[in-house]
Amino acid sequence: MTTLFGIDRLLAAPALRAPLQGKRVALLAHPASVTADLTHSVDALVAAGIDVTAVFGPQHGVRGDLQDNMMESPDFTDPTYGMPVFSLYGEVRRPSGQSMHTFDVMLVDLQDLGCRIYTYVTTLLYVLEAAAEHGKAVWVLDRPNPAGRPVEGTRLREGWESFVGAGPMVMRHGLTMGEMGRWFIRHFNLDVDYRVIEMTGWEPEGPGFGWPAERVWINPSPNAANLNMARAYAGTVMVEGATLSEGRGTTRPLELFGAPDIDAKAVIAEMHRLAPQWLAGCKLRDIWFEPTFHKHMKQLNNGIHIHAEGAWYDHAAFRPWRVQALGFKAIRSLYPDYPIWRGKDFKYEYTDDVLAIDVINGGPGLRLWVDDAGAAPGDLDALALPDEAGWRDEIADLLIYR
Repeated sequence: MTTLFGIDRLLAAPALRAPLQGKRVALLAHPASVTADLTHSVDALVAAGIDVTAVFGPQHGVRGDLQDNMMESPDFTDPTYGMPVFSLYGEVRRPSGQSMHTFDVMLVDLQDLGCRIYTYVTTLLYVLEAAAEHGKAVWVLDRPNPAGRPVEGTRLREGWESFVGAGPMVMRHGLTMGEMGRWFIRHFNLDVDYRVIEMTGWEPEGPGFGWPAERVWINPSPNAANLNMARAYAGTVMVEGATLSEGRGTTRPLELFGAPDIDAKAVIAEMHRLAPQWLAGCKLRDIWFEPTFHKHMKQLNNGIHIHAEGAWYDHAAFRPWRVQALGFKAIRSLYPDYPIWRGKDFKYEYTDDVLAIDVINGGPGLRLWVDDAGAAPGDLDALALPDEAGWRDEIADLLIYR
């Protein structure tokens, strides 16, 4: 069955577009905001006669030109249409009052990765809050969650909210952007005119396990290069809080982790010894790599590539958050004094006086488990399993696609 994304349905159905007639329309988009024939959504909407009066861009910019984290995008004027392009990852993270006066309805057309830390979900929350304040409407043009429905990880703890943690959701949340908007509205009690332009034909448990086979992959951010990355990301993103390389500066970022001073074969063997049950559904391969930029730049690194693809991939069994936690635990076991964690001097996403690994995980629980020599895999499960079960129950009535 062919899957139609929200943008495709909006363009194909005049009745869906009818409420936009006579309205000033803004678009929140990035490079993966394209139609089935790979026309960018802003071009397609303008061609369809929609009065697009402003464009907004999330982290990495509407053009996706900024490679690293915490690289801010400026506002600019679109050279084709002359409309303002507002950055939501520059001088502001939340839409300014000035920018909110440029439209009546905002269309959100962002490809997400299904992970709490991927900042597009936080940007969606900020847009919904601003829309509630200014009396604007928000429509999410829905897209697949490429990581599918599985849920994993601990919830963000109270007081640990940040730009990479919008609320008490688990790390791998299992929702589409449209569904996440519904959760935000309910959880934060927002009074906002909200609508989801739903997909048709999306089968979260069908072939592709969340990503339709007929749709090409386009990077929603510079280091989201393929479906394997999207599947592994809810684990590998934690390496951003470690001294290990997550593969930035290579052609396979956020699918691997390593460093110049570890023995990858030994780490893999220790992972299998500690918790073989956590390694189901994927294949670990020891590799060598030399980043051209970022951590351990121009040094030979020994590392582990996580393959959540091919014959080894089991969608129901693969648990990336536990796989990466186990990687840290194996390194701590083999090298008790290894400086795994980046220090408080590294201000991750503009936080202050906290460890990046704790910001990423929404609390210190995972780090404390890794660093406790006496902590077993069951102890981390004891933290995560109740959170995962509670999250599944909480979102059950919000699911649009079943």
